[in-house]
Amino acid sequence: MEQYISFNGLNSLTWTLILEGRDSQNGNPSFTMGINQHGDQEILEFWEGLPMEMRKLAVELHRTECEVENTIVVCHSEPGAWYPPLFQTVPCPPTGYGHFRHVIGRTMFETDRLNIEHVRRCNQMDSVWVPTNFHVSAFVDSGVDPSKVVKVVQPVDVKFFDPDKYMLLELSSRGKLVLGSNSLKSSNSNTKFVFLSIFKWEYRKGWDVLLLAYLKEFSYGDGVVLYLLTNPYHSDRDFGDKIVDFVEDSDLVKPVDGWAPIYVIDSHIPHVDLPRLYKAADVFVLPSRGEGWGRPIVEAMAMSLPVITTNWSGPTEYLTEENSYPLPVDAMSEVFEGPFKGHLWAQPSVDRLRVLMRRVVSTPEEAKAKGRRAREDMISRFSLEIVAGIVTDHVLQILNKTAGIM
Repeated sequence: MEQYISFNGLNSLTWTLILEGRDSQNGNPSFTMGINQHGDQEILEFWEGLPMEMRKLAVELHRTECEVENTIVVCHSEPGAWYPPLFQTVPCPPTGYGHFRHVIGRTMFETDRLNIEHVRRCNQMDSVWVPTNFHVSAFVDSGVDPSKVVKVVQPVDVKFFDPDKYMLLELSSRGKLVLGSNSLKSSNSNTKFVFLSIFKWEYRKGWDVLLLAYLKEFSYGDGVVLYLLTNPYHSDRDFGDKIVDFVEDSDLVKPVDGWAPIYVIDSHIPHVDLPRLYKAADVFVLPSRGEGWGRPIVEAMAMSLPVITTNWSGPTEYLTEENSYPLPVDAMSEVFEGPFKGHLWAQPSVDRLRVLMRRVVSTPEEAKAKGRRAREDMISRFSLEIVAGIVTDHVLQILNKTAGIM
């Protein structure tokens, strides 16, 4: 049996799945795997930042030919890209339905429900793989056939994201100061605690919640610094101006000793350097309104970094009081624009975020202990080997179930 994986975008998440497939293939000679680009455009910067071993593996798997009638197709994308796509893209499955042994849609959502069209597209699939119990409930409640919905958790490469392997990245040379003073950077004073957040610049990610909590809770004299690694999402790159405008339009009052500094990293960080970025931080924080999974969150956890993130949607699959600082939700709020208008997502608590951010600064040993536990949980529940076993079991079940049908 040959397995064909079609994926959207050359991104870190997809590469962990490629590594899974390689491991599964090595341990199960009854099926092989091939990959093809689908959905998003290839990102050259990401490709160039991959280790050479991964590039070679991608080329090898792309050249793998699969017999259509014996192929399990896995479409890694949002349902709008599935055949026939709602926008101009390479469709998946590539020739429609009925030609393959089994077609799987692997997807997720960041809101409380699916729209009618996405439900219809999910029900066209033979199976729909989602990463969390949150998604199982949301998809079934929205109308997706319960017999099609299967939970397959996301993996994280704990061998690559291993804090013992790396020296920290020099953040001051990468970030641009957009608020506050940088004079502490070169002094012997108390600027030693680094908050790190990684996200696309969009409202869903809760950057406004983060800025309010950070600037209300801390000032220049607290010796903290916030680094934001971000990139545009249907917007320009003037992140510094956006932050300054947000502060000026808010009810924030500048502290007597000045703003706690905020730096923006808007240049590309190669994949091979991501572990060093996490290594340079003391805590990872992301008060998101909704996550499908939260790739940077689990990468930070694999790097033994304590995390503060919203206790709703995808992260509920792996957040505990022992391995993180789950951020409570004040209420559910309505999505007012975009394709998911009318859906609901979380409104993270600014006040509780202030408390948690202060707590990690005040109790660093507790934070480090949570970080160590976080890595242990990533290894035991979400490592490539663990998820490869889950994927392999499901593939073999499909092979047995469809034997003799094609």
